[in-house]
Amino acid sequence: MHSLQNLIVALLVPGCALYAAWKLMPSAARRALATAMLRLPHLPRRLESTLRTAAQAASGCGCDGCDHADKKPAAKVTAAAPASHPITFHPRPRR
Repeated sequence: MHSLQNLIVALLVPGCALYAAWKLMPSAARRALATAMLRLPHLPRRLESTLRTAAQAASGCGCDGCDHADKKPAAKVTAAAPASHPITFHPRPRR
């Protein structure tokens, strides 16, 4: 019984660690790693499609790795919508 539990843990822990590292990795490093892994022969189709998606440049919509980004060009800023807003920083009072 303990052997089966050890086997399950031995598979789950590295898998979870790889998943977390992939998700937390900067997009430039993820793209470089995906491009390098695509050169390997005989990848499963599911892994290959995931790596191809990761190897593409970011969509520019502001999110990192969004598969559902709007493919239309960005709308032009009109006079009714200001292009920027000032940011005001308020110092915290010292205690």
